[in-house]
Amino acid sequence: MTTPIKLSIVFLNFNKLAETIVTSARLQELCAHRDDLEIIAVDNGSEDGTAEYLQEQSDIISILLADNSGIAGYSAGFNIAQGEYILILDDDSCPLSLVGIDHALQSLDQHPDIGVIAAHIQMPDGKPQWSWHLPVSDVFSRSPFFIGCGFIIRRDLFAKIGWYPEDFFLYQNEIDVSFQVRLHGYDIFYDPACIIVHRGIPSQRPGWRRVFFPTRNTLWLIRRYYPQPQASYLILSRMVIGLTRAIRFNEVATYFKAVRDGLFSPLTKNILPPDLRKSFLPFWKQNSLIHQLLRRA
Repeated sequence: MTTPIKLSIVFLNFNKLAETIVTSARLQELCAHRDDLEIIAVDNGSEDGTAEYLQEQSDIISILLADNSGIAGYSAGFNIAQGEYILILDDDSCPLSLVGIDHALQSLDQHPDIGVIAAHIQMPDGKPQWSWHLPVSDVFSRSPFFIGCGFIIRRDLFAKIGWYPEDFFLYQNEIDVSFQVRLHGYDIFYDPACIIVHRGIPSQRPGWRRVFFPTRNTLWLIRRYYPQPQASYLILSRMVIGLTRAIRFNEVATYFKAVRDGLFSPLTKNILPPDLRKSFLPFWKQNSLIHQLLRRA
C-alpha cells in the first residue's frame, strides 16, 4: 500500500546555485527515510546551472520554468503538491530538523481551526531572525502573520485562497495570505519548536526592489482590506515612509512609479471586519507614520 503524502515541501529557486545545493542536500538528508514527505523544487528560469542541478536530483520533483515570475513561480509547485499540508521554503532556508516540523504537523492535526503554523526563523549561528510579523514569544501562541521563508499551511485552505497573489511578484505576499487565512475562519499560530534556518539576508536585494514592491504592494493591501478613513491615513503614511526609503536608496523615480501603480491599479475590495483589524495591529503600526515616528523618538 502506498503511504499517503502528509507534507509537501516546496521551495523556489532563482540563480543561487550554491544555496540551492545546500538546501537540496539538507532536505534530501532529512527526508531520506520518510515516505510521507515529498520535495518539490521550482526553478524560476535560472541561468547559473540551478535548473540543471535540480534535474539531476532523483529525490526531488523539479519544475523548470522558462522565466522569472517572482512568487508566482511557487504556484507550479503548489498545484502538483500531494500533501495534506505544504511547507514553504526559500532556496536559502531549510528546517533545522524534522522534530520541529512533526510537532507543527501534530498541532495542525489536533486543531482543525489552525490554518497556518508560523515557524521560528533563525540564522545559521542560532540567533533569531526576528521580524514584526511574529510575536516575541517562547511558547506556542497565536500570531498575526508568518514569514515566507518558513511556514506550514493546509493545502486545501491555500488552494481556496488562490495561493500567493501572483501580481505581487515580491514582498508582502505573506500579509495578503494572512488576511485571507483569517477571513476564511482559520487561525495562525507561531510554533517556536518548528525551527527554520535562513541563510539569506534580505538587505542584499537591489535597492529598487526594496522600494518598488513594498510600496506598491502595501498600497494594494491597504486599499483592498481597510475601510475609510483608516485607509486614507495609512496610504498617506505609507507614501511618506516609502519616499524616505526611496531617497535613501536614490530610487525616487522608482518610488513614484510604485505609487502610481499602487493607487490606480484596479482591485477588488475585501474589507477586514473590526475584530480582525485589531488582531492585525502590527501591520497598522508598521505602516502608520505616527507609530514609526514614536518608535524612532
